[in-house]
Amino acid sequence: MNVRDLLGSRKDVFSVREDASVHDVARYLKEKEIRSVGVLDAGGRLVGVVSQADMSDKVVAENKCPAWMRISEVMTRNPISVPMDTSLDECVRMMEKHGIFHLVVMDEKAGFRGMLSVQDLLRLIVRDHKERADLLEAMMFPQH
Repeated sequence: MNVRDLLGSRKDVFSVREDASVHDVARYLKEKEIRSVGVLDAGGRLVGVVSQADMSDKVVAENKCPAWMRISEVMTRNPISVPMDTSLDECVRMMEKHGIFHLVVMDEKAGFRGMLSVQDLLRLIVRDHKERADLLEAMMFPQH
């Protein structure tokens, strides 16, 4: 299974503009119930990513005012990204190697396609294990 298989049906690609305030982005993340988002320039090109942890570490913990700071001041530039055909096993290895919880997903034609999170991968693993357990249960205890 690859990134396209997991994210291909997603319609929503969440992003914010680099000139947005940290406060506005924090509200956006809360509203959308997401933890990380792509940051786009005025031309719609990905220039970075920002997560709740970035805002907590670089704004709240330093007692800075989120209404006065631009997200471009706290975002991560040059984030680690993967193309749509990357295997999910490779994504897990990359997250582990770099100590990150989100990967930027890029498509050659469409550009930024969103974020792949550890939570996305865990959901898939749990679903796979449940399907296997259900299959084994059906084999062991067939209903007559």
